Amino acid sequence: MEQEKPFCAYLYDLPKLRNHVNQLITSLPSVSRLFYAIKANSDETLLRALAPIVHGFEVASLGEIEKVRAIDKHIPILFGGPGKTQEEIEGAITHKVTLLNVESLHELQLVNYVASQKGINVDILLRVNLRSSVPNARLKMAGVPTQFGIDEIHIPNAIESAKSLSNITLCGFHFHAMSNNIDAKAHAEFVDRCFDLSKMWGETFELDISYLNVGGGIGINYLDLENQFDWMDFMERLNTVLAKHKDANWKVLFECGRYITSSCGYYAAEVLDIKQNHGEYFCVVRGGSHHLRLPAAWKQSHPFTIIPIEKWPYPFKRPEIKEAVVTVAGELCTPNDILARDIDVPRLSAGDILLFSYVGAYGWAISHHDFLSHPHPDHYYIEAMTRKWIT
Repeated sequence: MEQEKPFCAYLYDLPKLRNHVNQLITSLPSVSRLFYAIKANSDETLLRALAPIVHGFEVASLGEIEKVRAIDKHIPILFGGPGKTQEEIEGAITHKVTLLNVESLHELQLVNYVASQKGINVDILLRVNLRSSVPNARLKMAGVPTQFGIDEIHIPNAIESAKSLSNITLCGFHFHAMSNNIDAKAHAEFVDRCFDLSKMWGETFELDISYLNVGGGIGINYLDLENQFDWMDFMERLNTVLAKHKDANWKVLFECGRYITSSCGYYAAEVLDIKQNHGEYFCVVRGGSHHLRLPAAWKQSHPFTIIPIEKWPYPFKRPEIKEAVVTVAGELCTPNDILARDIDVPRLSAGDILLFSYVGAYGWAISHHDFLSHPHPDHYYIEAMTRKWIT
């Protein structure tokens, strides 16, 4: 991969991705289904790698539906999102979305209207905005005032409305309440609460429930890579919860994004310069938050490894620091373009490569690619058969 320009690329380890997801699927209880939430990373190569393994995809727009259908015409799709348009609902029907998560009383009416115009029936789940959520999750979609779902106290009204509409079938409930939770015990307790509420509503309103969608929200510990979400502990606790609620006999749906693809992705950026300002060292890389927005968005340092590069092509002195504390900045004209702050490094030189890990989710997909019109990074994928990087 020799090149004249400073190196900057996303790297995806496809065998690692497949092995990781196969392990998740294998350990799931038989009543559970694992969907990939493609908002985390809708890269076509990753979707093609995942399609034969996961039970389906979760999407949040018509554009995402079309991306999924471009690679698989029949794989199950769950469709969520707080602001669905009539065009998107019509598109969901055309592309045979499996379940549509309804997020408001108005949306309930709109889905029924579109379905009636087409003379069909649509299977839906009601998305619940719980009055409480997992306390230590990084982001909360429920338990606090947000635009997501239907307030738990209004769910009885939504159920009554759903039962009165002729072109929808209420198949269960959807509880995507948080993002980036790394506490397995708290996550199992959350699933238990979802069961309790759904059973109560099912009994009260005599519902024929088929699905309990407990969302995603399982996270990555970017600050301590050795202390990640304990999936196997969660599976043990989940089996206990399922045994407690075995009378329900529902399919339990998970729609994970970050936890599925994060660990397979890497972002590599070459060090352009090292300087000292106001007594602090700064390392400027080819790239930055326009490629990898996650650190700036969450105001945290992203983990990286230094890949030393011995070659130095210039006849003048190479910028270098040893046993120093450095802040990693990008090439953008803003002081917010920081990827990692106050990091101890044994040695760092211009021309070295910083390899950021756990960027397979919410990395390139959420970044403002064209700010300042810098070049985009390359994208490489490693495959099992060739063990070579391919573009």
